[in-house]
Amino acid sequence: MKPIPAVFFALLLTMCSPKQNTEEIVKKIHSKALTVDTHVDTPMALLNNNFDVGKRNELPVSRVDFVRMKAGGLDAIFFAAFTGQRECTPEYTEQAYQKAHQMIDSTRAVCNRYRNIAELATSSADAKRLEKEGKRAIYIGMENGFPIGTDLPRVEEFYHCGVRYITLCHSKNNEICDSSTDNGGPKHNGLSKFGEKVVEEMNRLGIMIDVSHISDKTFYDVIAKSNAPVIASHSSVRAIARHPRNMTDEMIKTLAANGGVIQICLLSDYVKDPDTTAVSYQKMQELRRSYNTDFESMTNEEKDEYRKRRREIRTKYPRKLPTVADLVDHIDYVKQLVGIDYVGIGSDFDGGGGLSDCEDVSQFPNITREMLKRGYTEKEIKKVWGGNFFRVFSEVESLAGK
Repeated sequence: MKPIPAVFFALLLTMCSPKQNTEEIVKKIHSKALTVDTHVDTPMALLNNNFDVGKRNELPVSRVDFVRMKAGGLDAIFFAAFTGQRECTPEYTEQAYQKAHQMIDSTRAVCNRYRNIAELATSSADAKRLEKEGKRAIYIGMENGFPIGTDLPRVEEFYHCGVRYITLCHSKNNEICDSSTDNGGPKHNGLSKFGEKVVEEMNRLGIMIDVSHISDKTFYDVIAKSNAPVIASHSSVRAIARHPRNMTDEMIKTLAANGGVIQICLLSDYVKDPDTTAVSYQKMQELRRSYNTDFESMTNEEKDEYRKRRREIRTKYPRKLPTVADLVDHIDYVKQLVGIDYVGIGSDFDGGGGLSDCEDVSQFPNITREMLKRGYTEKEIKKVWGGNFFRVFSEVESLAGK
């Protein structure tokens, strides 16, 4: 009997254990990619003394920590210093300014505390350097330009604190621009005159402009004004999920023509239109109506009670969350619309993001697995997981001061 040639033996092994072989490929590709999640709201949890980001945590405490980042092969992440929108008064602006600094300071503090496993990163090159050192790269973004108020020098101040992107607004209009979700309608009809100066200053300093949350008109104003490509740190495709926070086909085409990138979000309503007939959806709508106000206008006692009742509803009436397959549908859509070079991932973990089969950063390889299943090449997967974003980051840096 002739011996089995090595090539046929290898093929036989592959056929006998396809799952094992696939998992090895997933692990190999994911480990080779320079991976980044461009938006998490974990700094809010850092203000809670019971949360230790250097140790492994479980839900519902947080979806992010340094231990699970390593387990999920996540090399870099943007911690967003989020401030909710209040009336644009000096008092509320100052409160937001102080809170933003608290989150930034807390992020810097935990990086110093766990300097052996994580480091504060400020340049696009830092991610690759820290990956080689086996450390997690922790970047700082600022979600909502509200803390800037109308004080332009604060943009540079936040830059020197480590902020490398600013989401121009959040759920309501501020002094910079109009939001996509302000029920009161537009305040500036897009980007304000002050907002134009903010865009110019961010270009000068090399801070990425984040167009997530802004109104459609604001988006086009920003594109016309900025001399650098922009990012959508956590947005998805409106043609699939019809939330005004998501981007239309024309916006995505304009973003791509500008050289920017859309980072697909894992928050359920941005991934898939909600089932409005579900009991869980109806109960949450009843809860929101019962308070008859937005979250940021509540007292601390009202916020605590609201959170408690929300947990009770979600425990009693679990939501049917979208899947990783639903998420990759958005990546597919962008790829087919404008090409693979303009899409990435921004989870919005700890700010509402999470899928049924990707609950935290440790499960990010599930996204790689789905892309591989759909025929994505290793080169394409690397672009989605960070190559596209770091290209934009590097270009924004190179255009600074010009």
